[in-house]
Amino acid sequence: MTTTKQDDADALRVLRTLEDHRSSVRLRAALTVGTTPDPRFVDKLVERSAIEPDFFVRDMLTWALTRHPVSVTLPGLVREVRSERARARSQALHTLSKIGDRRAWPAITPALLSDADDEVARSAWRAAVVLVPEGDETALAALLVTQLGRGERETQLSLSRALVALGEAALTALRAVATAADPLVRAHALATERLLRDPDTGFGYAIEEAKRVVALGGAPAQGDEEPDTRDEG
Repeated sequence: MTTTKQDDADALRVLRTLEDHRSSVRLRAALTVGTTPDPRFVDKLVERSAIEPDFFVRDMLTWALTRHPVSVTLPGLVREVRSERARARSQALHTLSKIGDRRAWPAITPALLSDADDEVARSAWRAAVVLVPEGDETALAALLVTQLGRGERETQLSLSRALVALGEAALTALRAVATAADPLVRAHALATERLLRDPDTGFGYAIEEAKRVVALGGAPAQGDEEPDTRDEG
């Protein structure tokens, strides 16, 4: 691509505004970069994504990266998922899930799927179900169920959604842990299987019902009351 000195100056100006102290300015800069894609922007977009504190700006940076050729964005994003900074890992995984190119699949390691940082792990789960190659869904489900019972409700909902997205491939793995020693794991497995069978069930209802079942040491009773599907799940 032929560039002029003015083009270079304009590009440098936009890149600098990505570091402005005002989030509104950074947001407009990310929008500009995405509207007029240029491979010269990619490294800066990836770098900024790793440290950007504002959620909306991060989202726009992700969008801007999706507007560039995958061959240019993929190497930098794959490097970032190995970063020591949790935000860098999380945001790179989020962007890979939005790009959806399965060439990134080898970067989704068991270590990321069990990352100590909940936000990183959640991003890895979402990316994994998007990028998993056909035929590897069952193996992925077996890795995901090792995280059942983890974290607070938001984290548990994310994991359930990832397993539900795998469909029937997740059933065997879920049933294998439905008798686990940890009651939280058992309840989460039962709730997730309920969501798989009935996607309209709210997560809140499913998990509370599952906890009740585990506490009683039995299986869900037939003819239970209809779930309140107003829950966010």
